[in-house]
Amino acid sequence: METNLRDHVVLITGASGGIGSAIARKFAAEGARLVLHYHKGRDRVAVLQRELKGVPTLIVRADLTKESPAQDLIGRSVKEFGRVDTLVANAGSWETRDVPLHQMSLRQWQRTIQGVLTTNFFSVREFLRLVARQRRGNLTLIASTAAIFGEAGHADYAAAKAAISYGLTRSLKNEIARIAPHTRDYCGGRANCVCPGWTVVPRLAAKLADARTIRKVTSTMALPQLARPDDVGNAVVFLSSDTLARHITGQILVVAGGMEGRQLWQAAEIDATSV
Repeated sequence: METNLRDHVVLITGASGGIGSAIARKFAAEGARLVLHYHKGRDRVAVLQRELKGVPTLIVRADLTKESPAQDLIGRSVKEFGRVDTLVANAGSWETRDVPLHQMSLRQWQRTIQGVLTTNFFSVREFLRLVARQRRGNLTLIASTAAIFGEAGHADYAAAKAAISYGLTRSLKNEIARIAPHTRDYCGGRANCVCPGWTVVPRLAAKLADARTIRKVTSTMALPQLARPDDVGNAVVFLSSDTLARHITGQILVVAGGMEGRQLWQAAEIDATSV
């Protein structure tokens, strides 16, 4: 099926990461024009841009925990391409160590909320201001299964992602539809959320190198296998297409193999070498 995303301008925050770069590749395959945002991964995003040779791309560095860089990100995107059709709000930083809440410092809590939630506030707010002028645009937020089931040792991250998945997504689907209203020829502005589960990305490489960890995390899945970044990218492209997802908004799509908050498999039943 045709996504009709050719020549659409797609801004992907956090494009230097494993999931962000996979999302970029999927949009590139659909003929979209790309704004690749990064904060600290300049080398990785430069490699991605070279890989996408022939695809119109713009690289922009911005610290999205601050207001001015977020404004500059949207401004430079419009200056380069004239508009932004889709924002994929993927950027977010978090503490990878397991830290129970009773041992968590205020500094870590505030850093995670700022790195996950505030970055979305600034980037999404600036995008919606542009949508109000364009009268068109759609938004896909990237959260996590931590928002759905919680995650021991990462209550700060789970809380921030839950705010994105539920409070933000479901509020914005009503707001964006008013500033980018439905017409005879346009489905209207839409806002959706993708919640990836355990995904094979570099920052999880150490944890996922252990077969016992793989068995533990996949035992909660109906499909006991780890996600690949392409799985998330495919979901984002689908939700961003006004053709394929024209009547879908305010939804949370969990890409996690049917994960539940309970164990579905015994460890001995799972072949860790095949996941």
